[in-house]
Amino acid sequence: MIVKGQKINDRYQIIRLIGEGGMANVYLAYDPILDRNVAVKILRGDLATDEKFVRRFQREAISASSLDHPNIVEMYDVGEDEGNYFIVMEYIDGKTLKNLIKRRGKLTLPEVIDIMLQLTSAISCAHDSYIIHRDIKPQNVIILDDGRVKITDFGIAIASNASELTQTNSVMGSVHYLPPEQANGKGATIKSDIYSLGILMYELLTGKVPFKGENAVEIALKQLREPIPSVCEDNIEITEENDYHSEEYLNK
Repeated sequence: MIVKGQKINDRYQIIRLIGEGGMANVYLAYDPILDRNVAVKILRGDLATDEKFVRRFQREAISASSLDHPNIVEMYDVGEDEGNYFIVMEYIDGKTLKNLIKRRGKLTLPEVIDIMLQLTSAISCAHDSYIIHRDIKPQNVIILDDGRVKITDFGIAIASNASELTQTNSVMGSVHYLPPEQANGKGATIKSDIYSLGILMYELLTGKVPFKGENAVEIALKQLREPIPSVCEDNIEITEENDYHSEEYLNK
């Protein structure tokens, strides 16, 4: 159990828990050597006993640490301390896109365009390095007060040229944003991230996800079988905005 004041790797002093997930917990910590706050992600205890999972966790953390982009949360360190497998990351003081959507509902078209330009630039950088995020969702995107966004949680990201992909890998991710090929039990590709970005953009424009269900299986089946609903039907302002710009263009 990780407690306040505990030092990870005899360096990172835990301040408080800031996030809990299915794979790991994230803590705010202080790094006295560089005099800065950091985020420390620590693998859940039950997963830490799976040797294959630990190897993948470490390998992918190291791969993701090579990414250098203003819209990707920077990774500083990775290691193990008394059975605690950890990743040390840049600490971002902001709110997630999911929290923003819950508070405001749909965003304006200019806001969505600005956010998506930043996200696609970041994911393009990852893909250029053969890294697939595979868990793109608004909960994993932090937005700062100045409008900048940062993609985080590359913890289940995979190297697209990796030789080993387990069945566990292929079904990870959040089902509302899960591409059909992953819902069908197949491996992720670069196109999988693009699909998830599209679902995220749909939610930003409409304030809701396109597919809902009573459970994960039902939602996954809809991802496989049903067409994506029209964003223009869920947000009439999109149609009006497009009509305005089309008329403006034709009158030039």
